[in-house]
Amino acid sequence: MIPEEVFKRRPRHNNTPESILLIIANFIVVAVAESLFVNKHHVSWFFWIIIGLLAVYNFFTIRKYREEFNKLTVISYALSVAILIAVFFLMR
Repeated sequence: MIPEEVFKRRPRHNNTPESILLIIANFIVVAVAESLFVNKHHVSWFFWIIIGLLAVYNFFTIRKYREEFNKLTVISYALSVAILIAVFFLMR
């Protein structure tokens, strides 16, 4: 049998940090928005609305889980944003 302490250590039933979930959500939203609203010659105005809403979501998520964002997490988040910008220019 599994001891009860195992379930007490996992209050949310998963241990994926919110910072990793935020990075994954950013990549999914940007990839879908780019495939739907960006082509070689034109970037739709709705794409910029989606990116703006994603920035607001990122701001409030980082503000909510501020204690989780240590130096390593901030570096990985900044690196992921830089990769997203590079992907935008490469896919265009």
